[in-house]
Amino acid sequence: MKSNALVRKVAAAASTAVLAGLVAGLAASPAQAAAKPAKTKVSVSTPKASDRKYVGSCPADITFSATVKLKLKGKTTLAYRWLHGDGSKSKVQTVKVSGNGVKRVKVSEKATFKSDLKGWQQLQVLSPRKVTSKKGYFSVDCVKLHDIDRTHLDKKKKRVSVSAWATPSTYAGYCTPGSKIDFVGRIKVNRPSWVKYRWVVNGKTVDYDKVKVWKSRKVSVGFSPRHSHRGKAVLEVLSPARAADSAYYKVHCKDHTPAPSPKVKVDASSLVTATNHDSCKVSAHARVSTTGADRVRWVWSVNGRTVDSGAATFHRAGSKLVTLSETALHGAAKNGGTIRLAVFGSNDSDSIAQSYAACQAPKPAVSVSSVSVTGQRNEMCADNRGPGVDFKATLTSSGPTTVRYYWVINGKRDHNTLERQVNGSLDVTWGVGGTHGASVTSGSVELVVISPNATSSGATQFHATCPAPAPSEKADESA
Repeated sequence: MKSNALVRKVAAAASTAVLAGLVAGLAASPAQAAAKPAKTKVSVSTPKASDRKYVGSCPADITFSATVKLKLKGKTTLAYRWLHGDGSKSKVQTVKVSGNGVKRVKVSEKATFKSDLKGWQQLQVLSPRKVTSKKGYFSVDCVKLHDIDRTHLDKKKKRVSVSAWATPSTYAGYCTPGSKIDFVGRIKVNRPSWVKYRWVVNGKTVDYDKVKVWKSRKVSVGFSPRHSHRGKAVLEVLSPARAADSAYYKVHCKDHTPAPSPKVKVDASSLVTATNHDSCKVSAHARVSTTGADRVRWVWSVNGRTVDSGAATFHRAGSKLVTLSETALHGAAKNGGTIRLAVFGSNDSDSIAQSYAACQAPKPAVSVSSVSVTGQRNEMCADNRGPGVDFKATLTSSGPTTVRYYWVINGKRDHNTLERQVNGSLDVTWGVGGTHGASVTSGSVELVVISPNATSSGATQFHATCPAPAPSEKADESA
């Protein structure tokens, strides 16, 4: 930030003096103190940075804001200060607040950063009650962006091109939380790459991500206008190569917006998630409700990342089923996570979250070839039996698995269930002996698989005959 450690120490000392004066002033007016509630309920929201993950040129100006909610009757003095991640504190600020019921006071602090930083801010309320907010985290990534002519690069090096457009490029209508302009971009690479990119709308970074691009991929971000204006969104690719394109848009806001009913509340409920294990995608649906006429906007997020949004105008109290279309999961998200639906009305908001199941790899499937005869064993013919016959079939699996199967001879199961470990293709064999008092062995053979899936080779007919005795053997028998 601009202030150094010494200045912050002086500011902290000044803050203590201001707070002491404020407490002394309150103690000096017993009649006024008696008129106030003994305890004023105070709560503080987590500070938010105007650009939580800043990427761009430095120095960078970041504004931190938080809301203090007080439930009071009469009037009070709000005293607060900012706590910084480097251990310093801002000077104490005071605000006079009066009225009955719940009052909200939004406070902010602007800071300038000249180098890379990961830090946090807290808001500490000192009066009428001491309350400290949760830490609001942020980061600053200073980069130098410049145009580079890459037409001379070797073809083996990674090249990136981008195109961007706004939809709609011209918007005329009500500028409510549900109104949105989508900026869509296409990133193309000459070979598969991890691409780091960001969206900059009117000079402010609104989205920053890193995605895998095989040939080309669409990326998008939504923008809700609040007033009539013209603007520009820039899609900037930061690595593996620099590239950028701009999308221009125009907004004309109508003056009238639907007037919400007094004290209209919104509600999100009945969230159900579903995981498609074959495609590793997740979907969800939930119900959005309102107690009166209002314009309601909702936002879907998966593991904290916004993936979809929508809006609807309710002319009276009612509810609406909203859905999240199948969304592909990548990286750690494949292992499961949380889907959240946040809804926003004019004066109220709500959210609901539900976990989703991790993707499961499809179970390996097994197929089996037809059975073939691989050999004939004639030694049994000497024992006045038909010849033995040997068979072979090939088991093929789409992945490592245990295959359970059995053989069927002449329509009857020939043995107990067998098991083999298969990963790819594996030959399995079987054989039968000859029948007593016969010179021919014939019939049908089949291999039946019972798991991981049921399948069969189909029946194969076989016929084997003992060879005729040699002429000398016949003569001996005649004698």
